Amino acid sequence: MVRVMLVRFGFLLLMISFVFLSNNTLGQQQDDDDDSAVYIVTLKQPPIVHLFEEQELKHKKSKFTPKLRPRNNSRKRHGKSKIPSVVQSHDSFLRKTLKGEKYIKLYSYHYLINGFALFINSQQAEKLSMRKEVANIVLDYSVRTATTYTPQFMGLPQGAWVKEGGFEIAGEGVIIGFIDTGIDPNHPSFNDNDSKRSYPIPKHFSGVCEVTPDFPSGSCNKKLIGARHFAQSAVTRGIFNSSEDYASPFDGDGHGTHTASVAAGNHGVPVIVSNHNFGYASGIAPRAFISVYKALYKSFGGFAADVVAAIDQAAQDGVDILSLSITPNRKPPGVATFFNPIDMALLSAVKAGIFVVQAAGNTGPAPKTMSSFSPWIFTVGASSHDRVYSNSLTLGNNVTIPGMGFAIPTDSGKMYKMISAFHALNNSTSVDKDMYVGECQDYENFDQDRVSGKLLICSYSARFVLGLSTIKQALDVAKNLSATGVIFYIDPYVLGFEINPTPMDMPGIIIPSVEDSKTLLKYYNSSIQRDVTTKEIVSFGAVAAIEGGLNANFSNRAPKVMYYSARGPDPEDNSFNDADVLKPNLVAPGNSIWGAWSSASTDSTEFEGKLYTSDQNRGFSY
Repeated sequence: MVRVMLVRFGFLLLMISFVFLSNNTLGQQQDDDDDSAVYIVTLKQPPIVHLFEEQELKHKKSKFTPKLRPRNNSRKRHGKSKIPSVVQSHDSFLRKTLKGEKYIKLYSYHYLINGFALFINSQQAEKLSMRKEVANIVLDYSVRTATTYTPQFMGLPQGAWVKEGGFEIAGEGVIIGFIDTGIDPNHPSFNDNDSKRSYPIPKHFSGVCEVTPDFPSGSCNKKLIGARHFAQSAVTRGIFNSSEDYASPFDGDGHGTHTASVAAGNHGVPVIVSNHNFGYASGIAPRAFISVYKALYKSFGGFAADVVAAIDQAAQDGVDILSLSITPNRKPPGVATFFNPIDMALLSAVKAGIFVVQAAGNTGPAPKTMSSFSPWIFTVGASSHDRVYSNSLTLGNNVTIPGMGFAIPTDSGKMYKMISAFHALNNSTSVDKDMYVGECQDYENFDQDRVSGKLLICSYSARFVLGLSTIKQALDVAKNLSATGVIFYIDPYVLGFEINPTPMDMPGIIIPSVEDSKTLLKYYNSSIQRDVTTKEIVSFGAVAAIEGGLNANFSNRAPKVMYYSARGPDPEDNSFNDADVLKPNLVAPGNSIWGAWSSASTDSTEFEGKLYTSDQNRGFSY
């Protein structure tokens, strides 16, 4: 299945990409006046990883230096024996502090930070905050998710890949941990069927592959070597939808599958959309291993408590790199936002030798819109590359209007008459009855005899952005009316939204410019002939041809920072204190990137429905 979208994240050279279980939910059991919520508590006692760092420094066995190579993770192996005692100490502390009171502990954090996530009321939170053992207590907060040609654009085939021995071993031995929406293990980007080389799993990795009905035994292999899911905060809140979100590592959204394939997907996977081959995709580090930690979900995003648990587990498992396309929905509390639980866990990860990369966010172009705040995190903004898929509409007056859409052209050298949806209504339909009739969403509104053989002109409004109307439905309507093709002109109120290139299984084009849309409508209206006496329309004279948008064009206008990519410097916190940290650390291609998509995910809001690649279940997104 194909979902078409502009994936807004950057990714880092050689590594990558920018790089919830109860019968009755607790949230539904609370009284109306109960202010219980999820809190994340950090204790002053250092976590396991810090204890072993101190021991190593004392014995002068090692000195921490950040590195991009597989780690000797001996401290992780020794740390396992300490985990039960840490959990027991958390339980003992809570029993003493909240004597006889009801509370639910969601997680014990022990490897990167020492603390826990609790479902408690504000009075209990106050009690905990007064204890000398507590360093910090915060309300859990929500978070959200933030190639065929890109390797060539970045110079990998002649540069880094060659130096590392070619794409066949680029990234070999490195384990990338993805904190995201999970993964579709059936996608060919993640198989281990390479007959030329084996996939020896690094000895320092101790992760597991979680087995559920949605993620059966055998889902992992020697490429996808670990997969878990974290959802306790969402379950506790009563918002987890198992049928849509999957209580497993399986990706019901698509974003996690996409980021994993861009970073470490196999080399040479064919990208076929609408029966057209767009090339062969490759991850930036195609021989790297993938371990997935699902903490974000399609229907609600995610929560910090679950994300921290995922980060903690990934570090304990022994990943070498953490990739997070995750940003908070709001600025967390604290000076310069640095002291939120996610960033503190990532600080410990960096100190443990894990390279952490995070998307800058999609909140640009205003300054101080950065969502990846901390100086210890490698923050990546999104830039363009020089490949574009452009479509165009040639009018009968020899004016050519640029547009977009992965569509086949109309017959070469032939012009077709155009008809607006408003002029194709049947006698029982009017704008008064359906003010959105111009969006071409209901076949029964139109007269097939008026549309057959013509190019149907439909409006593209904010309802498409919101998913209330879809390109897929408009195309189905056009085909049922025997239209030759579809032309979408932009509604002025869609200004500020990104229009995605969309696959179309018939000639079609989206005109994203308001001015170009006005040019189209002006020509169309000027070609209408009316009866001199009755003023009724006699004929429609406007003609046009759609050129099609299946072939890539290249320019010298790249790279440039995408307008939506978050800008630095680091923002003020919620007390208006400046962070004074320069971000992002770099920008990399993050716009219009071919990559895998989950077979179970629905398409983007602009194109609801299913398209399939040649083997009927291997999805790609753009």
